[in-house]
Amino acid sequence: MNSVNYSIKFFQEGGFFMYPILAILAFGVGIAVERYIYLATTKSKNRQMWDKVLPLIKSRDYKSAQEIMSKSDAIICNILSYGLSRVGVAQKHDDVETAMEEGLLETVPRLEKRTHYLSTFANVATLLGLLGTIIGLIEAFTAVSNANPTEKAALLSASISVGMNTTAFGLLVAIPLLLIYSVLQAKTAEIIDSLEMASVKVLNIIKENSIK
Repeated sequence: MNSVNYSIKFFQEGGFFMYPILAILAFGVGIAVERYIYLATTKSKNRQMWDKVLPLIKSRDYKSAQEIMSKSDAIICNILSYGLSRVGVAQKHDDVETAMEEGLLETVPRLEKRTHYLSTFANVATLLGLLGTIIGLIEAFTAVSNANPTEKAALLSASISVGMNTTAFGLLVAIPLLLIYSVLQAKTAEIIDSLEMASVKVLNIIKENSIK
């Protein structure tokens, strides 16, 4: 029996709960792919925009920097624009810093959006697997109670083997989802850290420019 036939037989013998676990896997993979692409694209756009506006900010050309950022959807633009819009208007540098922090607070939820579902899906897949196994065992013991004594051991062994399929499948789904969740969390934290560093660097440049 090849691996494909074995997988099909394994799934079919698992019973009803294999289907909701499979649905969880499909939704989880969809979210994981969408989030990974979004975070990778965001990181690339932020880097490109940072390389463009940093020289302008250092040369005090804040207006040109804002014009460039207004034409981009990079999330770093949202944060820096908040701060640069306060330069020359704010009474003190703390106001500029507060504006950037406000922009960062608005941005973080966009980066973390939907990622937490992966952790939830992993837990639900595990619990559904256990529930399917328990229900399968209940049905197995009920069926075996009316069977011939000489056949009870064989029937119970086969029923338990089938009942464990849902737990195995639930774990097979949960483990990769948790790993993907950890990877996406790490990528999100990396982007947030880079945004915070960019904010601090721009704020320091603005302070230095105001002293000169």
